[in-house]
Amino acid sequence: MNAARLAPLKARWTQLAPRERALVAVAAAVVGCYLFFALAIQPAWRTLASAPAQIEALDTELQAMQRLAAEARELRATPPVNAEQAAAALRAASERLGPHGRLSLQGERAVLTLDNAGTGELQAWLAEVRSGARARPVEAQLTRGAGGYSGSIVVAFGAGA
Repeated sequence: MNAARLAPLKARWTQLAPRERALVAVAAAVVGCYLFFALAIQPAWRTLASAPAQIEALDTELQAMQRLAAEARELRATPPVNAEQAAAALRAASERLGPHGRLSLQGERAVLTLDNAGTGELQAWLAEVRSGARARPVEAQLTRGAGGYSGSIVVAFGAGA
């Protein structure tokens, strides 16, 4: 069946002049070289060109993860804070929010209600609560508006952390 399909092509090839055959062969070689380059060499070339940037990004991410792991080890190694000290640290951190935050303590949990608190204020509060009270967020319901974040954050401290 293939021979029947190729017969017209073979007949046409034999009718071509030697010069035309050479031109067709050169054209086929050029197309073949381009296809080889496009399918085999160019993708590898692109990978090699983008590899240093990807390696740098992954190294940066690895360093950040190692810093977080070291911080987690430090926090685990620090002695626990008793409930009274944790509550005092939570109150002190929440007072720095001013009118943007209200704190209510409920056993070994605290609920901070936010009203248009800025991103920096919220980050500072979370950092202070984590280091000073050894509390960790367990629930957050926040919405971001034009004036900042509103909603609530529940943190656990003491034995509940």
